[in-house]
Amino acid sequence: MTSKSLFDNTKTAFQLKSDSELERAYFLFKMISKEPLVKIGSAVTKFALNMNLPVEGLIRSTVFDHFCGGVNEMDCMPKVDRLFDVGVSSVLDFSVEGKEEDKQFDATADKVIELTKFAQNKEAMPFSVFKPTGFGRLGVWQKITENQPLTEEEKVFWKNIENRYDRVSKEAHACGIRLLIDAEETWMQDAADDLCEKMMEKYNKERPIVFNTFQCYRWDRMEYLKNLHQRAKTKGFKLGFKIVRGAYLEKENEHAAEKGYKSPICESKKATDDNFNEIMKYIMDNLDDIELFVGTHNESSTYLAMDLMKEKGISKDDNRIWFGQLYGMSDHISFNLGAEGYNVAKYIPFGPVKDVMPYLIRRAEENTSVAGQTSRELTLLKKEKARRKL
Repeated sequence: MTSKSLFDNTKTAFQLKSDSELERAYFLFKMISKEPLVKIGSAVTKFALNMNLPVEGLIRSTVFDHFCGGVNEMDCMPKVDRLFDVGVSSVLDFSVEGKEEDKQFDATADKVIELTKFAQNKEAMPFSVFKPTGFGRLGVWQKITENQPLTEEEKVFWKNIENRYDRVSKEAHACGIRLLIDAEETWMQDAADDLCEKMMEKYNKERPIVFNTFQCYRWDRMEYLKNLHQRAKTKGFKLGFKIVRGAYLEKENEHAAEKGYKSPICESKKATDDNFNEIMKYIMDNLDDIELFVGTHNESSTYLAMDLMKEKGISKDDNRIWFGQLYGMSDHISFNLGAEGYNVAKYIPFGPVKDVMPYLIRRAEENTSVAGQTSRELTLLKKEKARRKL
């Protein structure tokens, strides 16, 4: 069994943080822990940016610099290199959300291709990533998922989305860089799943290149996984999955209540945790067919994954299993895993400050709704501050 005190090592966890960065992190998590402050701060920030008020400098020096790598990929490189020096890889995530125009979606696909080519010669960057709604309008995804007829214009939009998926997947395959595709809300996810499966069938013949994302707070994901696994075995392609707990809990429950259907979300936190762990076990039992990216800030699930690897005789650096956390969060997990020799990567969002703000606001709101997450960060930061004083 893995020692359950590994993630209490704050010296390793915060080794890259200066004293002032440690203080800033403590201040930010203190703010995030107060839900009313997050709501007010989010509203004020949106207003200030929309009115072009001069707040970018303040945002840049606080929340942006803590949770993001920079405004462009070159800006991120010093952080990527520093992380790699201590055994932590990076996934650069061009986190621009909420666009509507085809040319903006093309620009995002071009950026992902550019990053994928760049990653080919950068050992510290073993993955590329994108979000389905970064490649096309939510409305079109939703109509396809709900089997609604598309207008002629929407058919063109959908064809363009398919082309972007194919261009990016093809480049990832050519570069040998694994491509993580993030998950969305359930009312558009079926279309994203089907398109991802098409790419897997086309580009995952020898090894997993295209990875889908499972939000394990959905009670239907295990059944979907087993069915897809059977299809993949029959058709002769490999699978790759990033597993996470899920990011749209309140929105999903509200939408289900409003539309009058059964919520797609597990009935309790425990049921979600159990589902996550069962899916993780299933994939580890089938590593010859499926590769795994464990995207979690949950210590228990991480310890379980380490124990399972030990039980099954899977080496810590087996390239079929990766762990991942968001930049600016859960450093006690990432850096201690890296120090132990596990494959671990930080998801590093980047992009122009104004364009990345929707992502950052969502992140802050999620943090307030995850019980225990922020208080754990604060406890560890406080512990490290005390250790340094000594």
